[in-house]
Amino acid sequence: MKYRLMLDRGVLSGIASIFFLISMAGAAEKPSWEAEWKRTVEAAKKEGRVMIYISPGTSTLVFESGRFQKRFPEIKVVISTGNPTHRILTERRAGKYLADVAMGGVGTPVRLYLGKALDPMRDAMILPEVLDESLWWGGKHRYADQEMKYAFSYIGKQDRGTVYYNTNQVNPNEFKSFYDFLNPKWKGKITARDMRKGGPGGAPMRFLYFNPKLGPKFITSLFSEMDVTLFRDRRQGVDWLATGRYSICFFCSDIGQAKMQGLPVDAFGLMKEGAGLSASTGNVGFVNRAPHPNAAKVFLNWLLSREGQITMQTEYAKNMTGNANSLRIDIPKDMVPVNERLSDDIDYIEVDSWARRGSMRDIYKVFTAALAKARK
Repeated sequence: MKYRLMLDRGVLSGIASIFFLISMAGAAEKPSWEAEWKRTVEAAKKEGRVMIYISPGTSTLVFESGRFQKRFPEIKVVISTGNPTHRILTERRAGKYLADVAMGGVGTPVRLYLGKALDPMRDAMILPEVLDESLWWGGKHRYADQEMKYAFSYIGKQDRGTVYYNTNQVNPNEFKSFYDFLNPKWKGKITARDMRKGGPGGAPMRFLYFNPKLGPKFITSLFSEMDVTLFRDRRQGVDWLATGRYSICFFCSDIGQAKMQGLPVDAFGLMKEGAGLSASTGNVGFVNRAPHPNAAKVFLNWLLSREGQITMQTEYAKNMTGNANSLRIDIPKDMVPVNERLSDDIDYIEVDSWARRGSMRDIYKVFTAALAKARK
């Protein structure tokens, strides 16, 4: 009996040794992230460039800072502005595969995802500091596509409804709630971007629609009772607001730059109904069948690293673009305007989720019905 027990222990010890050797062999075969990163960077240098397609509303300041180029001088950054989705899909129909990375509003990577033009972002991530989700807001990476793999969001904008005012005509202290915009004194003095045309307006409208304290009822009241004048040209809205033609503007853009130029415009503060969480223009996709896949990986890892996100925050805040806050939480936020920083005290309504973006048709119906009621 004793002999059999010793034999069994010997057999077990031998089996354990075999499994240990097998696991060690597997570990030896699996390259470390350092080795993978080194190979990727060397391959990227040979490719020599990275082609980045970026939408017009997305700031190119992160590139203009020159930080990436200083870090990787052998990789030339080539920027192509325009509608990334339209250009990439049009080029592909002609058999051309020119883009490596696509950046812009949340719709850019989402539409490319639907067009099957993206690879999963995880395929591009190598650096541990990028892969570690605990270093990001809420302890997770955020994606806007249905599979939560392709349309990566790196900006977290506290969306307070995207409402602005002329500082010569409006006392912001009079506004504590969104329902204060329904005060008859502001009838005919409000303008808003027509959010049915792609661009600013979709995310804040989703915030209003899905906010249980506001919802379709508030949207209907605002656009049917307040004699709101619509515009589609982005520049027209800020011009009307700055010149005092209108006192309040919903869904205006470029207000930060206008304020920096000394024009009498500013954003309203946080209303009691809370805020939405929007990625704004901070979205990126890893284009598949890319001509420079290794350079794309190097750029994406840099962009999402501490250095890349600090660069983004610093340059955006310096130029008052209004999209300064990175979703990385392991970087300083002192360069981010206070009203752009996320707070643990606010229960944010995430407006860029796949399900909520999929409800835009219902939101359009409410918006259009309100305009019809106002005979606009």
